[in-house]
This record gives sequence, C-alpha cells and structure tokens, in this order.
Amino acid sequence: MPESREKIEERFATVVEALIGEKNVSLGQKGKKGFGSSALQVNGKIFAMISSSGNFVVKLPKQRVEELEASNIGAKFDPGHGRLMKEWLALHQPSTGQWLPLAREALRFVGGQS
Repeated sequence: MPESREKIEERFATVVEALIGEKNVSLGQKGKKGFGSSALQVNGKIFAMISSSGNFVVKLPKQRVEELEASNIGAKFDPGHGRLMKEWLALHQPSTGQWLPLAREALRFVGGQS
C-alpha cells in the first residue's frame, strides 16, 4: 500500500533537515507552483524533490540512474509529459532508507563535487 502524502512529506522533511545546513543549499519556494516548487536546491539548481505523484526524485549522472534503475531502486523520472528524464531518478516507495544517501549523492553531483 502506498504511503500517504503526509508521510512522504515527513520523510522528505527529514532529508531537508539533514542537508539544509550544507553550503549553498536551500529549499524551493512554497508558494511557487510546478516542477520543484518545494525542492532542495544547491546554488539555485534542484537536486532532490517530491514529485506531484508523491515520488522522491533525485538528480544523478545518467550512468548512475541507469545503474539504480537496473537494481530496481527506481526509474527514470517522467515529469508528466511522457518524456523520461535521463538524469533524474524517481525512487520506488519502499526505498525510503536510501533517500538521504541518494540526496547527498545528488547534492555532490549538482553542486559540482565528485
């Protein structure tokens, strides 16, 4: 059974709390609508968010997304227009234990660190 939106938001809040103190990390504007409206950003670029369908989504290198997809941890993210995004991974619901490590990995990738 899928988790409630409230439970997903609580899990995301834990990730936000862990990363918000990192250099140049901010949380997207709540009043803003659409893609990344409440997303974690580094230098103004989104690296982790909850999608409108309630999935935890991170931006990672294409090869890493393919690796995680092959491991059945998630799938390429579809923002709703039918075109999969090669550098974005939407995690499957049971993968909640991996949210913070993958968010840290996404922060390093988007923030320009290896």
